Amino acid sequence: EQLLRERAGSDVSAALEGPPHRHSRNARRWLEQYYLGEVRPEPAPERQSLLETEKPVNTTARTANHRMDPRCKTVDPDTDLVDWHKPLLWQVGRLGEKYDEWVHQPVDRPIRLFHSDFIESLSKTAWYIVLMVWIPVVLYLSWFCYASLAQGTTRLFSSFTTEYSIPVHKYFFPFIFVLGMFLWSLVEYLIHRFLFHMKPPASNYYLITLHFLLHGQHHKSPFDSSRLVFPPVPASLVIGFFYVLLRLLLPEAVGMSMFVGGLFGYVVYDMTHYYLHYGSPKKGTYLYGLKAYHVKHHFEHQKSGFGITSRFWDRPFKTLIPEETFEKEN
Repeated sequence: EQLLRERAGSDVSAALEGPPHRHSRNARRWLEQYYLGEVRPEPAPERQSLLETEKPVNTTARTANHRMDPRCKTVDPDTDLVDWHKPLLWQVGRLGEKYDEWVHQPVDRPIRLFHSDFIESLSKTAWYIVLMVWIPVVLYLSWFCYASLAQGTTRLFSSFTTEYSIPVHKYFFPFIFVLGMFLWSLVEYLIHRFLFHMKPPASNYYLITLHFLLHGQHHKSPFDSSRLVFPPVPASLVIGFFYVLLRLLLPEAVGMSMFVGGLFGYVVYDMTHYYLHYGSPKKGTYLYGLKAYHVKHHFEHQKSGFGITSRFWDRPFKTLIPEETFEKEN
């Protein structure tokens, strides 16, 4: 908002080219959606008084001769590859080879996925619902795990050997909790990179549909506020899978402690992701840099920059967005 207000009423052609950075083709396409018309000079005072006696004229929103940047591509829901007046989920699988390019050309409009109103309502949610549902679970399970470890009966490797098993005291709970958060950050990266950003075969209708359901919809409409966080019903299925997995691999109190740390990491991830889309962090702060990083991922570097809460895993996996693409001080 601050950047727009500073440039209100002026020609922004030079600003789009940079410095501080050159805007991507998708950013220019995005601009097209807000086109209202051409600005006309205000009429002379005597002419203005005559117009006022006749008929009000809007001099700032004319849809006369269209002189938008030719590199911009009009986003017209009536001529798009899909019918925006119908649910999209069952249409995108037919796009075939055109799907990958289409899904990475973002638009600013809500998406409907399902015909059923009930199923559609389960596919989206407000950001605060995540906190209302999962924070009480985190608090309860944290108390349960600490109380279980306080009994002093939890030991690692006891199923293999009793002589060398390691006791796990209640003081270990914070460390196991943080370890769960750390492991979640890795899982977050791997899911985002290899599942959410898989390139489905052009000939496979079902894999294209699955990709759009899991993440493609978010890249197509990145500012649909109802689809920026994971809805509790489908999230519970994924969370339940990790719960069962950790319970099978580790003693109950240890597995639960790691699970609750990971669950809290997921909540932080979801809230951070929402803020990166709708928040306005102060320039120079960590979140400001992270927001710029995530915006680059959406609009220009969809095949890199998979970290949401940090760039930590992008470095060892060599998917870091090049530093030279970021805004630099003049």
